[in-house]
Amino acid sequence: MTDLERFPHPVYARTVLEPLFEGMKAHHAADLSAINRAHLVMLGETGILARDQTRALAHALRDIETATDLAALRYTGAHEDYFFLVEAELKQRLGDLGGMLHTARSRNDIDHTLFRRALVRRGQDLLGRVCTLASALIAKAAEERATLVVAYTHGQPAQPTTFGHYLAAAVEVLLRDAGRIDAALDAVECCPMGAAAITTTGFPIDRARVAALLGFREPTLNSYGSIAAVDYITALYSAIRLTFLHLGRLVQDMAFWTSFEVGQLRVPGSLVQISSIMPQKRNPVPVEHLRHLCSIAAGRCEAVVGTMHNTPFADMNDSEGLVQEAGYSAFESGARALDLLAAFLPACTIDGGRVRANADAACITITELADTLVRGEGLSFRQAHEIAARTARAVIAAGRPLREGHGAFAAAFLAETGRATALDEPAFREAVAPETFVARRDRRGGPAPRALEEAFAAYRLTLHGVEDALSQRHRRAARGEADLAAAFAALLEGLIP
Repeated sequence: MTDLERFPHPVYARTVLEPLFEGMKAHHAADLSAINRAHLVMLGETGILARDQTRALAHALRDIETATDLAALRYTGAHEDYFFLVEAELKQRLGDLGGMLHTARSRNDIDHTLFRRALVRRGQDLLGRVCTLASALIAKAAEERATLVVAYTHGQPAQPTTFGHYLAAAVEVLLRDAGRIDAALDAVECCPMGAAAITTTGFPIDRARVAALLGFREPTLNSYGSIAAVDYITALYSAIRLTFLHLGRLVQDMAFWTSFEVGQLRVPGSLVQISSIMPQKRNPVPVEHLRHLCSIAAGRCEAVVGTMHNTPFADMNDSEGLVQEAGYSAFESGARALDLLAAFLPACTIDGGRVRANADAACITITELADTLVRGEGLSFRQAHEIAARTARAVIAAGRPLREGHGAFAAAFLAETGRATALDEPAFREAVAPETFVARRDRRGGPAPRALEEAFAAYRLTLHGVEDALSQRHRRAARGEADLAAAFAALLEGLIP
């Protein structure tokens, strides 16, 4: 046989097989051990293998795991991947019996089970961090329920609201993102073992038993889909991508709010870096790092999803080792972003002086003046809007805050209606005060105290539901791990027929 006919070609080995081998070591070795053990337990419990066979295989598996130094293990080309290395070690110890562990399974269902277990762990960890951030933002929003800020639309000062109301909007999106990740994990937590290559097997296997031992919610249903469908990958990464896309928009606001020109968000000294040459500068660099981390996490998720485009509906390498490992970096950058944001936002405060100055300069309460005229003077909104607009133009031109603009208002009212206004100066000042603006917006979803309290109660209830579902996932995984350990120990003692 010529070198060109001998597998593997050295370049293929270096560029594909060796990285896959290293990836298996780094990410999946423990999962392969669990799968081997769970499958062997099932083979013994169903009688597919005899008691002496399962006991011998169990001891050999344990010995291989104990003797193998994963860190020192290197790809040599002797075995295509780590899975085959373990099988070769079994055969070396047990002869033909070593190959019986592979009864009623395939590398296809093994691989997708490995990938799902890895995604479940990472997804649960990320979801836990999302919940931590949501909890921190709810607490901060409640603390800042009465703290006035300027809200912007189209990059311009628009209306007053509260920091608590603003954060509550971010919480709602984050909780919906948490729900999407939670729903996506439901699909990931189904076990493909027993699907074998494509069509299951003629042996009387117990797929539910293997799924339970491995901590899965249940087995997958269609065996073809078990090895061909990738929606468990695309759905999870899509949900995660959306989370960081949405958080990136929040971070962009933080960059805007901390700018010198706006300045309504103050970052504490522990999260500020001073320029190396300009000592007057307070650089809130965590904002930039947050924007970067959110973009990187979203982009890495998009890379995984995009790789699945136009691939065949079959078992294929496009959804396997190298792609899976590339996706794991999204969880790493995402976790950093979530942890940093959960520390950053609660530590920030609102500069009330800058809020007041910006509010005065832009007449952001003028909408309430128009509303007051509709309610109290019987005007149409268009009439009231015109009077308010004239008033705003006058006080801005004079460089005065709106609360000092009663004279300009009275003149505008007279010019528009032909009569004097009944709104005296104290009532005018009350109508254009930011506190009045907020207090009068007490409808569902508004910034007034009653509306916000109702929202906070709903957020806490939703968050509790996600946290409870996550706790159930953790308990199921722990229960499976304990049951597998006990069942494998029984195999070692020859207790399973």
